[in-house]
Amino acid sequence: MTTDIGTGLPSIGAARARELADRLGALIGADRLSTDPAKIERLSVDWAHMSPILSAQLPAGRADLIATPTSAEQIPEILRVAYQLEVPVTPRGTGLGNYGQAIPLHGGLLLDISACRAVEEIGGEGDGAWVRAEAGVRMRELDTAVAAHGQELRIYPSTKGSTLGGFLAGGSGGTGSITYGSNADGLVTALDVAPCDGSGALIHAEGEETVPYIHAYGITGVIVRATVRLAPRRDWVAIWAAAPDYPTGTEALRALLELDPEPRLASLDEQAVVAALPRDPALDPARASVRAIVQAHVVDAAAALLRGAGAEVLAVRPGLVAADRITALSYNHSTFHLQKRHPEYFHLEVAGTPLWDDPDTVRSVYPGTVLHLELMRERPIGMLMAPYVSPDQVYTGMDALEEIGVSYHSPHNWMLDRRLDDVRAVVGRTDPRGLLNPGKLTPDGKDARWRPAS
Repeated sequence: MTTDIGTGLPSIGAARARELADRLGALIGADRLSTDPAKIERLSVDWAHMSPILSAQLPAGRADLIATPTSAEQIPEILRVAYQLEVPVTPRGTGLGNYGQAIPLHGGLLLDISACRAVEEIGGEGDGAWVRAEAGVRMRELDTAVAAHGQELRIYPSTKGSTLGGFLAGGSGGTGSITYGSNADGLVTALDVAPCDGSGALIHAEGEETVPYIHAYGITGVIVRATVRLAPRRDWVAIWAAAPDYPTGTEALRALLELDPEPRLASLDEQAVVAALPRDPALDPARASVRAIVQAHVVDAAAALLRGAGAEVLAVRPGLVAADRITALSYNHSTFHLQKRHPEYFHLEVAGTPLWDDPDTVRSVYPGTVLHLELMRERPIGMLMAPYVSPDQVYTGMDALEEIGVSYHSPHNWMLDRRLDDVRAVVGRTDPRGLLNPGKLTPDGKDARWRPAS
């Protein structure tokens, strides 16, 4: 590895970059490659800037070459060339991750899978339905495709423009998770994965064999094709309510657990967050907002539960567009909108019943804390947002949260921090030279909650 004198960043060197471009051009066509500096700069970043700690500490990365294959079958051949030339490879979907997953920390090849977007087959019936598609298909496109067969996606992320491969390799849950859990909880029935082992072949994994490739940042292999479970398509309605304060909002959110069938998604923002969201007649910045996606035949029951908990129903909007509007205000989108108004805020992904049972103690950990919650069966999850001071304050607060029963996932860490044993069990076989997304796997023995030095 050499260093680009102009940027100070890792580089594979001019000679090796030319050989890589020549060989990949012969393989997929020169028009599918790019060394355009503006494009390389644009595709060498993701949304890690949402974390002030990552912005300050994440090593810069800049690809030497971008390859954009047009079919899943081209990807293992690309990785065979990379293996032979010992070139690092960073896979990328649409770059919507928040943890630096798509930043090429060691330069090399940025593998843009976004043009591999074929929906190959839809099969099965009822709860046994499934769809097989290439990894670059957008979740929105996939949901539209299966709708023609009377089906819908079981789970999709709050950014529906994400790719299927990006959601499986970098995401975890979203709309539908109340019922179906995370994307590692049986959503995936099969994967085709391209290893970087010189073989130029695909690995086909089914059932539990797929787990080491899910939320693995592409370290264990590049997902090129996935088969995921579907559900019978239902008639969804968006319901918006306002509560006079956060405690009443939590009661309203919890009341929706009594709904049968349960909501597809239910979210709560306290007033300070509501004030930062895009304007909508169903959002009152003086009150907490409770929003849910429910089946049409239980709208009246949902409204009654909300009113019984002290909330006022402000809007009932039928249709998928209305439902997707609520999806787009869920999970980390609350952070996005708050940071647009207040860029000094940082965030943590949090979970635990103190978020609704003892919010004042939670807020005492970080002065100025505001909360966004998502309804789950066992306990709420959500986003804790507070004015940022220093990494040390953030990390000390993490320990304090654990002491009061609130778990967290830190978005201030570019290292993979889930299912490390599963990853390490296969990565020696699928990436023996350590070329896949290097710099994102903690050394052996490091704790899964590894923190970058302050």
